[in-house]
Amino acid sequence: MAALIAHVQPDANWRKSTYSNTNGGACVEVALSAESSAIRDSKLGQASPVLAFAPAAFSTFLYELKAGRLDR
Repeated sequence: MAALIAHVQPDANWRKSTYSNTNGGACVEVALSAESSAIRDSKLGQASPVLAFAPAAFSTFLYELKAGRLDR
């Protein structure tokens, strides 16, 4: 699984994960486009580092995450 170094548009449509908790804890935002899928920490907003993937790599990332293969 390879991450993609991609430019995410400043006006990207970021949406908060429904799995993020509501008290300011584990908050993740995702922005999807045809060229890339990106993840960032919503607590940091625009200042957050962004992890961007090609669409196929993002699908693999989600599959591995849901399967528990990325747990520490």
